[in-house]
Amino acid sequence: MEQEDPHPAVPADLTAAAFFDVDNTIMMGASIFHFARGLAARKFFSNSDLVKFALQQVMFRVGGKESADGIRSSREQALSFVAGHTVAELTRLGEEIYDELMADKIWPGTRALAQMHLDAGQRVWLVTATPVELAAIIARRLGLTGALGTVAESHDGVFTGKLVGEMLHGPAKAHAVRSLAAREGLDLRRCTAYSDSSNDVPMLSVVGTAIAVNPDSGLREVARKRGWEIRDFRTGRKAAKIGVPSVLGAGAVAGAVAAGLAYRKRSA
Repeated sequence: MEQEDPHPAVPADLTAAAFFDVDNTIMMGASIFHFARGLAARKFFSNSDLVKFALQQVMFRVGGKESADGIRSSREQALSFVAGHTVAELTRLGEEIYDELMADKIWPGTRALAQMHLDAGQRVWLVTATPVELAAIIARRLGLTGALGTVAESHDGVFTGKLVGEMLHGPAKAHAVRSLAAREGLDLRRCTAYSDSSNDVPMLSVVGTAIAVNPDSGLREVARKRGWEIRDFRTGRKAAKIGVPSVLGAGAVAGAVAAGLAYRKRSA
């Protein structure tokens, strides 16, 4: 006699999906900085270079306005640290570094939210300014559908250190989500987006349900005004401490990492 499957497959919900930012939303801190720490441990560059140029970028971010040109410049600097290395090599190292430095930085609460969508038969994408290769590793390790990220140019499998198109930041995330929805046949009114940053208000605004996760002060204010749900998995002093990297994030810290590498190359 044929037995019933006690865990029948959930029917796919083909028109609804969820989109998650990465830094300080899925993961504590900036993913690319964790990656850079792993590369520093492998002697790609020194920790002193990392600290020196991180401080320079922090001063810029805290003291100046975040202009589009400044963001792009920081991202191009950030991508320069992969120049001359193969896609295969950086992917292999990314897998190792994920296990060493990133796996235990995943917010359990946000991970549970992503799983909730998967359990409902929906697809789940990461949408991040982090290089797409690194974002894809994180998505794969979390069992998600895929990732949209900043694309680093490569020729014959070797990174050039340049961007392909613009970095996936601010309004560019909203454009990417709209394009994906059109390609996949998603109804954005049935979709959900999650982020910690006011920079992602454009992405949060294109879906039917927007949720602020560990929000910075700007996003918290917008969420309250628009009636968006707020989920904060931080507590007390820990929340204040983790909030700083959300301002610096991939733009400042990753830019610092790359600047350090470029400096070492010029000095060598």
